[in-house]
Amino acid sequence: MSTQILLLASEEAGLPIIPTLTEVIVGLVAFSLLFIVMKSKVVPRFEKAFADRTDAIQGGMERAEQAQAEAAAALKSYQDQLSDARGEAQKLREEARAQGAAIIEEMRTKAQEEANRITAAARASIEAERQQAVTSLMQEVGTIATNLASKIVGEALDDQVRQSRVVDRFLADLEGSK
Repeated sequence: MSTQILLLASEEAGLPIIPTLTEVIVGLVAFSLLFIVMKSKVVPRFEKAFADRTDAIQGGMERAEQAQAEAAAALKSYQDQLSDARGEAQKLREEARAQGAAIIEEMRTKAQEEANRITAAARASIEAERQQAVTSLMQEVGTIATNLASKIVGEALDDQVRQSRVVDRFLADLEGSK
């Protein structure tokens, strides 16, 4: 009621601050229409846009977290692979060192065997040459001894058997005198 009194009083007094009854009714109708249009058309679009934006942000955050988790897993996988590769490289280096040492030892053994074979062949050759020299020397000494004995005895030792006996006896005397 007090509102009606104010409205009536404002109409009579002509106060510009207080609106007239028709303005209030037109304003209420316009406000109601605007409210209904806003509520049915605009607010759902704003809510949909807000929900879409919220979903996009949440989805983006979830995708970012998922990508970060995948990146961490990939980093761990790469680090594990790198560690495995380093271990395998160390193992291969150790195997190469062991093979190198084995090859060096094998080469030393072969070289030693070759040196022993060459030394044995040289010794055999020297021994054969010594035997040949001794045989040759004995023949020459025998010939000289036979000639000397022929001159001393005064008779010829042309007979091969006799010559051979004299040479053998002379050589046996020489060896006994050593």
